[in-house]
Formats: sequence, C-alpha cells, structure tokens
Amino acid sequence: MAEYTVATLVAVLGVVAIEVFWARTGIFGSLRYWLAMAIVFSFQVLVDGWLTRLADPVVRYAPEQFLGVRFPLGIPVEDFGFGFALVTAVIITWEVLGRREVRE
Repeated sequence: MAEYTVATLVAVLGVVAIEVFWARTGIFGSLRYWLAMAIVFSFQVLVDGWLTRLADPVVRYAPEQFLGVRFPLGIPVEDFGFGFALVTAVIITWEVLGRREVRE
C-alpha cells in the first residue's frame, strides 16, 4: 500500500482512538465540532486545490505513494485525512487542557 495512504490511516485512526478510548471529550457528538470541520475543509479545498491543481501543481505527489484518488480540484483524498487528524488532535488537546484548568 502507498506510504502516504498508510500514514494518513495511522493518523486518522490514532486520533479517533485517542478521543474514543482516552480523552473522551465528546467532540464527535458536537455540532460545533462538525461545523468547525466543515469550515476547515472548505478552506482546505480552496488552498489545497490551488497547491495540487493538476494543470500546474505547486506540490507534486509521487503517484506510487498515494491511492491516486483526487477530489475535488485534484486534491489527493489523503490530504483530507491529515487535515482531519491535525485539527481534531488540536481540538482534543484544547479540551483536555481546559478540563485540567477547571479542576485546579
């Protein structure tokens, strides 16, 4: 399997596991979280779409390193997995640290 695809799966599954089995912040059941993710993905489409456009890309991916599925605007689907993992990890961290401050 392609290296970028594997790294994406590890990042997504790792962040989900951290939330479900350890942090338990409840963000996946929060409308605010999903609205934030929609905003993030909207801007990701604009920026990433420009960076990875097929006509004249700024960023090039080695074809053997990802699935080859590009949607929309030539964006490798793996990019959305990494965006999800990064933003979700930050929100989980924010929530966990906020709980610690409340207890102190």
